[in-house]
Amino acid sequence: MKVFIDADGCPVVNETVSLCREFSKECIIICDTSHRIEKDGAQTIIVEKGADSADFKLVNLLSKGDIAVTQDYALAAMGLSRGARIINQNGLEYSDSNIDSLLMSRFIAKKVRNAGGRLKGPAKRTKEQTESFVKTLRKILEEAE
Repeated sequence: MKVFIDADGCPVVNETVSLCREFSKECIIICDTSHRIEKDGAQTIIVEKGADSADFKLVNLLSKGDIAVTQDYALAAMGLSRGARIINQNGLEYSDSNIDSLLMSRFIAKKVRNAGGRLKGPAKRTKEQTESFVKTLRKILEEAE
C-alpha cells in the first residue's frame, strides 16, 4: 500500500508524510513544476505544468488498496474506480455513496461561474479541519495494518 498526495494546493502534506513515517508506509508526493514540494521521508514526482497533469499521473500510479489525498472531486472519482481509498484535506473520505453529489455540486458551481455568477470561496482553514484529517488518515492506516 502506498499513500499518494495531490500536492498542488494541499495544506496537509506535512501531516501526511509524518503519518506515513509512523506507519512505515511509502509516501509519494505528486506535483507540477510550479508547485515543487519535497519532504524528507517522501518521494516526489514532478510532472510538467498543464491542466490536470499531476492528477492524471497520480491516478495512473494508484492501485487497489492505495490511499490518495486530494481535494479534487474528479481525481477522487477516478481513484475510487481503481479501488483506492481517497480522502480530502479536511478528513472527508470519498466513497461511492457521496462522490456523485460532490461532482454534481462542482458542475453546478461551474455553470454559475460561467454565467457570470460569483460564489463564496472557502473559509479560512481551521485547526479542527487538520485534526479531522489526521484522525481519518490514522484510522485508514490502522485498518490496513
